[in-house]
Amino acid sequence: MLKLYIGNKNYSSWSMRPWVLLKQAGIAFEEVKVRFDSFEPQSNFKQSLRSVTPTGRVPVLVDDGLAVWDTLAIAEYLAEKFPQAALWPKDMKARARARSICAEMHSGFGALRSHCPMNIEASLPQVGALAMRDQPAVRSDLERIVAMWTELLKEHKGGLLFGDFSIADAFFAPVCMRIKTYWLPVPNHITAYIQRVAALAGVKAWIDDALAEHDFREFDDPYRLSR
Repeated sequence: MLKLYIGNKNYSSWSMRPWVLLKQAGIAFEEVKVRFDSFEPQSNFKQSLRSVTPTGRVPVLVDDGLAVWDTLAIAEYLAEKFPQAALWPKDMKARARARSICAEMHSGFGALRSHCPMNIEASLPQVGALAMRDQPAVRSDLERIVAMWTELLKEHKGGLLFGDFSIADAFFAPVCMRIKTYWLPVPNHITAYIQRVAALAGVKAWIDDALAEHDFREFDDPYRLSR
């Protein structure tokens, strides 16, 4: 059986992507959660991953002794291993576009990541308001996301970015969580998309688990002194 190594569900946006992808696609896997304690070389977190991946990071997918790390690599591996799951759009042009926006997510939106880290259980509207007021790059990232999603939702019926659920929705699920946590201002149709994503069985399962963790990690929670 596939084995997926992940971090804390409340905080680990990178872990969320392949976990949601597997869960929503109905692909069986074993979850191995490695609790964040610190990211120092001698931390339990790093020591636990040392024999699994040279990067010392999550997520990592292990299949019959093969370790695949990096969310894009994991997504591509799953798409090839389970072609019947149609994880990418079937249309060639739509598939290329889905890959493009996933790559954009993978390498971009640094300001949003930095100033609005994923924290599913928290509600931080004042932090979001300050980020929008004081950080032009956050505003720019949000504008790009709204423009991207708006265009795709207009082009494809079904309510998700490419109509049916795809890798693209899994990749942007953590962004949906960020917008919700920080109450970032978005148009109504974007709010509706976020609600549809949150209602997906795979996403809802991740959210429920995140809310049940009750594990405050101060180094990953810069805006709160406690839960």
